[in-house]
Amino acid sequence: VIPHYLLNVFTLAAVLGVFVLSDLFAHESGLLAVVVMGMVMGNMQLPNIKELLYFKESLSVLLISILFILLSANIEMNDLFLVYNWNAAILFAVVVFILRPIGVFISAKGSGLKFNEKLFISWVGPRGIVAAGIASLFGLKLASEGVTDAEYITPLVFMIVLGTVLLNATTARLFAKLIGVFLRNSEGIVIIGASKASRIIGEYLMKNGRHVVLVDSNSSNIAKAKERGLDAIEESIYSDSLMNNIELNDVGYLMALTGNGDINKYALDRFKTVFGENGSFRLITPDEMKDSLTPPDSGLFSPTDDFINLTEVARSYPSMQEMEIDSEATFKRLIKISRADDNIIPIFLKTQEDDLKILKADISELEVESFEGCKLVYMGKPFDVEELEDDEPVVEKKPTPEPDPEPTPKSETEESKIEDKE
Repeated sequence: VIPHYLLNVFTLAAVLGVFVLSDLFAHESGLLAVVVMGMVMGNMQLPNIKELLYFKESLSVLLISILFILLSANIEMNDLFLVYNWNAAILFAVVVFILRPIGVFISAKGSGLKFNEKLFISWVGPRGIVAAGIASLFGLKLASEGVTDAEYITPLVFMIVLGTVLLNATTARLFAKLIGVFLRNSEGIVIIGASKASRIIGEYLMKNGRHVVLVDSNSSNIAKAKERGLDAIEESIYSDSLMNNIELNDVGYLMALTGNGDINKYALDRFKTVFGENGSFRLITPDEMKDSLTPPDSGLFSPTDDFINLTEVARSYPSMQEMEIDSEATFKRLIKISRADDNIIPIFLKTQEDDLKILKADISELEVESFEGCKLVYMGKPFDVEELEDDEPVVEKKPTPEPDPEPTPKSETEESKIEDKE
């Protein structure tokens, strides 16, 4: 067993050992060996893979910076003037606009990435450090062997690397906006709990262009979320590593949808300043809604929809529905109808600009310029059109459930007991 504090050191030593050992069997094969080693480790279920990932990212920045300095130190200005002509410019254009996109699209085949996402990776992804290293090595060897024009290899490669870095770095933001992959700051949503209802909500958000991440300590829920193509993290909310997870950098909304009230409260208390800068919400019970100590705008969806009802509706109606709205009066009537029917739960308000506003239990503070052209996004059975046209007042007939016993803190998988069995 490797001590935790020696994990990074041992991993680095193992990589160097594989490099040296491979080089002993076949000259210059060390680079290929460590690349294959990285691919194998990345696809293994290692318990500390995230810690190794953080270490790798820090080490990569340091080593790549040093390597570029060392390699470029071997190039003189006169070497760069050798490739200062139209032929080099044509080669640069072919590499950037033809060869590199072809390589990215072939590599990303079957990855689930959209066309514009592959296009963006083609524009900014490859950095060229491997090409620069190999070009320097082979360029020097070929030149020493007297191969004609071998002196052009190294400056050509560095010209392409330098050109792509300057071009991509200055235009990445603009290019992302042009092809529609630019994420507005902190528009992502993290959902605590990956139950069936959470997965349905997450899938709808993903289809509407929002980055959504589900967090749950239940491996079965996480596996089902990933089967739907959702980003999902198997992690406890009590874990310190969740705060620095690289997948949550663009998150600005927090939704706690577990079946444990204590966990939902703890999630908001701990993460609302990190992940909920634009809004943090949790499921609350009807009893909490009546409690003056519970902020009404912290509750999700409605004061009468708790986790049990949300799960039952998700099981009976496993998809999200949209209802056109022509006025504020129509919206308020839809909300009243939903609160009078156990099988309808309002989730979002979709504006004309396709912006999604999370509906709180208290809708009095909902800020919308105009309800005309908006859509009510809900989970459950379709609305009855005749009931919408009826002028009779809607009577809220949902029974108020008896208060549940207080759950034991840190039982993060309580909701799995009533989770759907798919």
